[in-house]
Amino acid sequence: MEKASDDVSNIHNRFSLTLINPSSHYFSLVGSLSISAVIFLATYFGYLDNIFSKDVWYRLPIIIGVLAITQLLDTRFSKKKEYSKSLHSSLFGIMLWVVTLLMGLLASIVLSKETSLFFITFGMFLFASFRIGIYTTTLGVSLRKAWAICFVQPLAMFFVLIPQDLWIPMLSDPLSLGYGISFMIIASVWSYLTDRAGRPGMESTHKTIQAYLASQGNDFTDAEEIMEQRSNETKVSTSQIRLSSSNGQKEFRMVLPEIHPGPYHPVGGSNIPYLIYKNLSSSAMVMHSISDHALNLPSRNEVENYLKNLENSEVKEEGIHCTEPVTVQINKARVIGLLFGNNPLLFLSLSPHGMEDIPSYMKTEIEQYAKNRNYARTMIVDCHNAMGEEISKEDGEDMLKAAKSCLDTLITKESHSIEFGYANSDDMDVWTEDLGMGGLGIVCLKINDKKYFLGWADANNMENGVREKIIDNFLKRDYQLLEICTSDTHFAPVKARNRNGYYQLGLITSADKLSSWFLDIAKKSESDISSAKFEILENETKVKVMGTGIYEDYSKALDNSLKITKGFVIGGVVFFSTSLFL
Repeated sequence: MEKASDDVSNIHNRFSLTLINPSSHYFSLVGSLSISAVIFLATYFGYLDNIFSKDVWYRLPIIIGVLAITQLLDTRFSKKKEYSKSLHSSLFGIMLWVVTLLMGLLASIVLSKETSLFFITFGMFLFASFRIGIYTTTLGVSLRKAWAICFVQPLAMFFVLIPQDLWIPMLSDPLSLGYGISFMIIASVWSYLTDRAGRPGMESTHKTIQAYLASQGNDFTDAEEIMEQRSNETKVSTSQIRLSSSNGQKEFRMVLPEIHPGPYHPVGGSNIPYLIYKNLSSSAMVMHSISDHALNLPSRNEVENYLKNLENSEVKEEGIHCTEPVTVQINKARVIGLLFGNNPLLFLSLSPHGMEDIPSYMKTEIEQYAKNRNYARTMIVDCHNAMGEEISKEDGEDMLKAAKSCLDTLITKESHSIEFGYANSDDMDVWTEDLGMGGLGIVCLKINDKKYFLGWADANNMENGVREKIIDNFLKRDYQLLEICTSDTHFAPVKARNRNGYYQLGLITSADKLSSWFLDIAKKSESDISSAKFEILENETKVKVMGTGIYEDYSKALDNSLKITKGFVIGGVVFFSTSLFL
């Protein structure tokens, strides 16, 4: 399981390279049209040396117009007919052309030689070469078709940029043809090799990249199909603690699904915490159990299957007594525990220091220790409330010691009757970019005439230190907030253009604002307290999960593709540099 986390982190780092694309297609449109004007100026000021002639300026609006028309035409050639990708590819391709022109001018100054029309033609060929690469990798075009259409935009611009009497001499220049065709072949070989970089585990790297990019536009069909084909059927369990009032009119559930949110928005089970939350009448906290991305649901079909079978949960134990909470802190590690009957509920956290998903070996060791102490069912929550790297060996050992100490202490604690109240943010305006669709929730537990509050947010982790600030604000008002947990949702209200690909809770919304919201919800929860009984529910469902192999193959394919790309870029730059000395 831990290997899946390493591979997911690697994939995440590689796909963060897609942030190179401009955030808006309007930027690419304006940028590409502006650069076409720079190409015109560089050509007539630096190469043809007749910029001041009245007979050439009419070409500028024509060049811009031709570029805009061919950008629209380009959408007809791509698999998904996406205008935005046509604009992005046009922007980067035309940048290669203008860089070639400027480098040629710079070389003529530094080397004290005459400017050569070679660089105009060479830049156009580089533009076409780039189009071969971009069309085959991201736009779903075959290599043969890419060769057929790669010159559509560059040649159209060339013909309106260059006087007609220079067309044949420039396009038939052996040096221009030699360098230009060489780069087209290089682009084709690069495309061929990168597409096969993931074999035998991944048939086509390009199709996977295309599916990912399409899913970012909310077209997730191809991505889910690829992932579901590689997924394996397995049994996953879901534990619940249901608190219900004596009259049966009110209930609350704390849900610990074995499945993990993901793989990424909007694919598969990325929004599974909210879907469970809604499935339970918005009266639930869907916690992050000890699991990782190997337990992702690959498609909407599997999500529906899981939710449907969740209704078949069985009551394993019930009671009316619970202990007061026990908190054990060992260095950075903190464990908070309650005992429902003979069923311990543990909350594990390193906040404010943070960590990645708690590894499965810790769950196994804690459960075995609890079993040796004759506990019935041990439910473990990964609070997921501070950002960090994979848990260190020292912190892991401290966490295990704290969990075991907490279990030892719970045995000695006296049990009391339970009262509870629950409230959420459904009737509040709490929309923010760092919060998922499930919003915020608070459950108030009254045990031995003392009130304890537990907070929950449908969010992907928390900004470090935010939990502590909120708890401090609660303490100032004599409210004891035990813990704040997040669901680790992979739903993203907006596309976050950062390395993480999401905004953790507290990054956008201030701790004071969150405290205010949580306090309002806490007051509502304590105002509706009633005596309760608890029930421990268990469910086991057969679903397809992604497993570790798919992430391993994806990670390998992306690593290999990047190595190939680095080699070709270095070789291409060296080859390009030789042209400056001609």
